[in-house]
Amino acid sequence: MGAVHTMNRTIARRLAAHAYALRIPRKAFSSQAPGNDVSSLPACPSNEHVVKPSLKNDGQLYDVAIVGGGMVGMALACSLARMPLTKQLNVAIIDSNPALQNKLIIKKEDPPDPRVSTVTPATISLFKDVGAWEYVLQNRHAFFDKMQVWDYTGLGYTRYEARDINKEALGCVVENKVLHYALLSCLQNTEFQKTIYSSRLTSMAVHRSSSSTRADNSSSITTLHNQGNLAKLDLSDGSSLYAKLVVGSDGGKSRVRELAGFKTTGWNYPQNAIICTVEHTVENQCAWQRFLPAGPIALLPIGDKFSNIVWTMSPKEASDCNSMKEDDFIKAVNHALDYGYGPHPKSSLLGNGDIFSWLRADATSSARESFEVPPKVVKLASTRMVFPLSLRHANDYASKRVALIGDAAHTVHPLAGQGVNMGFEDAFALSKVIAEGIAVGTDIGEVSLLKKYEAERKPANIMMMAVLDGFQKAYSVDFGPLNVLRAAAFNGAHYISPLKRSIISYASGEQKLPLFS
Repeated sequence: MGAVHTMNRTIARRLAAHAYALRIPRKAFSSQAPGNDVSSLPACPSNEHVVKPSLKNDGQLYDVAIVGGGMVGMALACSLARMPLTKQLNVAIIDSNPALQNKLIIKKEDPPDPRVSTVTPATISLFKDVGAWEYVLQNRHAFFDKMQVWDYTGLGYTRYEARDINKEALGCVVENKVLHYALLSCLQNTEFQKTIYSSRLTSMAVHRSSSSTRADNSSSITTLHNQGNLAKLDLSDGSSLYAKLVVGSDGGKSRVRELAGFKTTGWNYPQNAIICTVEHTVENQCAWQRFLPAGPIALLPIGDKFSNIVWTMSPKEASDCNSMKEDDFIKAVNHALDYGYGPHPKSSLLGNGDIFSWLRADATSSARESFEVPPKVVKLASTRMVFPLSLRHANDYASKRVALIGDAAHTVHPLAGQGVNMGFEDAFALSKVIAEGIAVGTDIGEVSLLKKYEAERKPANIMMMAVLDGFQKAYSVDFGPLNVLRAAAFNGAHYISPLKRSIISYASGEQKLPLFS
C-alpha cells in the first residue's frame, strides 16, 4: 500500500511539472484571493498544478466550477476530493442554497422529510468509497430486503428478495437532506481546496478557439479566456470567475445546459406525483408498489414506523388529493394499497406457476412467498407535495469546457426510484475521467476527454430511461388483452429465476440487462 501512495505522489509531481491542464505560465498568477470556504479547515498545502489567480485579474480562476451544490454536485466534489490525482484541484461550487454555508443540523427525532431517495447497492458502494456512507448511517435510514409489485387487476404479482441474489439488502431509503448532509460533511472533513459561492449563474461564455492555442508568458486570465482556454461565469451577485471545466449539476431546468446550448429530447407526462411521509403502528421493512389505472403508488420504508408515499396520478386527481382532509387522504391511501380498484392477486394468473415447473429446481426463495397486504397507514406525518412528471434527455453531455451530470443531463419517471442513482453514477464516472486526463497531461476541459465520460454514461442512461418509459406507457392503458399480458409478465418475473435475478441485479445497479449487454 505504501508503494502505491509513493507512486501516486510521484505521478502528481511529474504532472505538475507539465502544467497539465492549460500549459499556463505560473508567473501569470501570483496569489490566491480570499475564498468563501465554509469548512473553516486549514488551507491545503500548495500544489504546483493548482493554478492560483492574481488579485489584479478580473476574476478568480478554478480548475473546476460545479454549478449546483445539490446531492449530485456534492457527490462529484467528494469524489474529486478523495482521488490522489484530483484532490489537489481548486474547485468552485456555485449554489444559492444556504445549507451549503450553514451546516444543516439533523435530529433523528424530527419527522422525516417527504423528499427521499432509494439508493441502490451500487450507489451505497460509491458512497463508501468516498467516506460519505458513515454519515448516512448516523441518521435515519431504512434498508429493505423485500419488494412486492402487483397490478390493480388482481391478475398477477411478483416478489423480490435480496437473498435471491445473495445480498443483504435490495436498497436503502434515505431522506435527501441526509444524503446531502453526508456528502457535505465528507467534503468538509478533507483539505480539498473549495470555494462556495452563494449565488446563481447568470451568464457563461466559452470561446471555441482551437485546442492547440498556447498561452505565452504574459498571458492573463482574460487572454486565456479569449483564446478558448477558460470558461467565464458571471454570477447574480455581480462577481465573475473562470474555470477550465464547468460542470452543470443544476437540475432539470439547468442554466448551464441552456447557456451552453445543449439540445434536449423529451416530453411531459400527463401525470403528477404526490409525495408525503406517513406513519404505521408497526415498522415497515418492505418496499411496495401497486400499479393503478392512473399510475403507480409506492410505499417505501424510512424507519421508525414511518414510510414514504410516491403516488402518481392525473394532475386533477393530484390536486384533489393534495387538498383532502388528512383523514380522507389516509383512507384514500389505504384504499389504493388494499382492495381499491380491484381484488388482491390470488397466487398467480397461472395457478401456482406450474407452467414454469421445469425451472423450479432453480427457483428463488421469493417465488414461494405468497401475496401480502402492506401495513395500514394511520397518520400523515408531513406536508403533501405535488410535482409534475416528465422525461428529458440532453442530446449531448459534453462540449468544450462543459459537462452535464444528473438531472441536468436526464430526468426520468420516479416509478423505480432510479433518477438520483443515475446522477450519482454520472458524478463518479466524470471524476474518474478527469483523473484519467490529469494522468496523461490532458486539458481537463478538452471535449475529446469529456466525450469519454459521455460515451460511458449516455448509453446506460438511455437504456434505463427506455425501460422506465416503457413501464410508464405499458401501465397507463386499461385494456383487457394488455392486462393479461402484464399479468403474464408479473408471473414470469416471479417464477423464472434467471429473469428475476437479472431484474434485481439491473435495478441494483450491478449489471446490464443481458439483452442489451
